[in-house]
Amino acid sequence: MSLGGVATALFSLCLIYVSTVAYSSTTIDPYQAIGIIYNANGTLTRLYPPAQTPPSPDPTLPTPVLSKDLIIKKWKNTWARIYIPHKVKVSPNSKIPLIVFYHGGGFIFDSPSSTYFHDFCVRLVIYTRSVVVSVNYRLAPEHRLPAAYKDSVEALRWIKASNDPWLTRYADYSRCFLMGESAGGNIAYFVGLRAAAIADQMKPLKIKGLVLIQPFFGGIKRTPTEVRIGQNATLPLPISDLMWDLSLPIGVGRDYKYSKPTLQGKDKVLHRIRELGWTIAVFGCEGDTLVDREKELVEMLKDKRVHTVGQFYPGGRHGIFAGDPSMSIKVFDLVISLH
Repeated sequence: MSLGGVATALFSLCLIYVSTVAYSSTTIDPYQAIGIIYNANGTLTRLYPPAQTPPSPDPTLPTPVLSKDLIIKKWKNTWARIYIPHKVKVSPNSKIPLIVFYHGGGFIFDSPSSTYFHDFCVRLVIYTRSVVVSVNYRLAPEHRLPAAYKDSVEALRWIKASNDPWLTRYADYSRCFLMGESAGGNIAYFVGLRAAAIADQMKPLKIKGLVLIQPFFGGIKRTPTEVRIGQNATLPLPISDLMWDLSLPIGVGRDYKYSKPTLQGKDKVLHRIRELGWTIAVFGCEGDTLVDREKELVEMLKDKRVHTVGQFYPGGRHGIFAGDPSMSIKVFDLVISLH
């Protein structure tokens, strides 16, 4: 696979896979592998932008899902792509669930218009018959964490105050779920913590749960799975380490609250999540370097008596639940069961 092909795969899938290269910390240049140049002013030059798909708002077209883009904050370039089933029929008593989705990309790539995530959201709408709002948050390193969290909480406030008919007519605000893949799973978790702390301010939005698809977490000490497959996985350690270096606040390491959610200090808000009756679902697979950290999160949540569902599968790779429709269905089935 060419460098351009490698970079495109990462941008679209938040993963790198080159079968002919044995990754190690001495053989891979992560900047070159993912096609970025770090500039002196703290910005990135992204050499291979991902494929883009425009929205499809025209109801006269034979498409199963309609979509459109709406601005949240113009000066921040934050916006959302809203999806609804085509020809959806609802009444005040039969509105459909609302899923707020946060895309992946290591905090440094992608948007709701990235074809990879757009296609996933279309399948999500079709299978679960939901309204989906896919959020465009600011990217690092131009806007380091917690910028993405702040933008994503702001998107929730924007949703609840919006007069857009696709939201007001079709979305059941009492059945709202936060979902994210990879870095987006990290965002969904930390946005969930923030939203739980101010749940009364979120009304009429009533969050029912979080769906974390291979959420991107980290730490300094390597886990057994990182040691076992970390240099040859679809998300090699040199690349994931670089993503953390570019996205975390300057001066902190991977043992930080944004990358390591098992750090203590969240008892109060986790108690609030338990009171609210949320379900937190975590999806992972054994072929992903992140799986041990995801299992640690599940165990911590269960220890705090938060209703938690951990679904972990043999084999696989990072990105499989969003990239492989047969694995996406496992996520969609769980969402339906939570409706």
